[in-house]
Amino acid sequence: MTDVTEYDPAWPGRAETARAELLSRLPGLFTAIEHIGSTSVPGLAAKPVIDLMAAADDLDRVARHDGTVAELGYRRFDTGMPGRLVYFRDEHGRRACHLHVVPAASWETRNERLLRDHLLSHPGDVVRYAELKKRLAAEHTDGIEYTKAKTELIQELTDRARADRGLPSVPVWEELSASVSGRSGPGRPGTPSRLLPACPLLVRSPVPQPSASHPSAAVSLPSIRSVARSPSSMGTDSG
Repeated sequence: MTDVTEYDPAWPGRAETARAELLSRLPGLFTAIEHIGSTSVPGLAAKPVIDLMAAADDLDRVARHDGTVAELGYRRFDTGMPGRLVYFRDEHGRRACHLHVVPAASWETRNERLLRDHLLSHPGDVVRYAELKKRLAAEHTDGIEYTKAKTELIQELTDRARADRGLPSVPVWEELSASVSGRSGPGRPGTPSRLLPACPLLVRSPVPQPSASHPSAAVSLPSIRSVARSPSSMGTDSG
């Protein structure tokens, strides 16, 4: 069974604490930080992992602060996805928080934010989504298959959220950079060549070793091939 739990009223407080820590330790680095994903929607069952999304004017500048981010317990995954930095934090041996940093210019049309806001204003869709997640969690022990099975509904709800704002439909999958896609796409089950789902990170596997280029914070993509092959690795909602 996939680890999906009933909504916990403590989740928003955990998210706000993590948000405040980042803003305090890294003043001026982010233009915004918000709670996203299923744990940000009251009443929605979810995997008990807090997802945060931050906007920044310069992702390279954020990466240069990996050491400070690491002091807060976050380590960076080198996913190879253009226009996104992804960090994770574990607590007591379990995944506790994901941080997604994206360009400020894309902030207003991020699918993750649009889906969250749609669910906040459409309680019927929250019930529908929660029921699907509970059923799929009971049916699938593999998180990859669980997330794949959610994709159709996530796409539908995201399309509606975008249409309400006059935005065109876009896939809830993000294209990998060419340098990464050749080694992570072809021949690996569950991931189309050159594509990964544009969702918050979801991996619960043992923590990989840091890469040589970022020994304190970053984890290289070859060390996380289970992430790259998994539709659960990044997407509009991971919980």
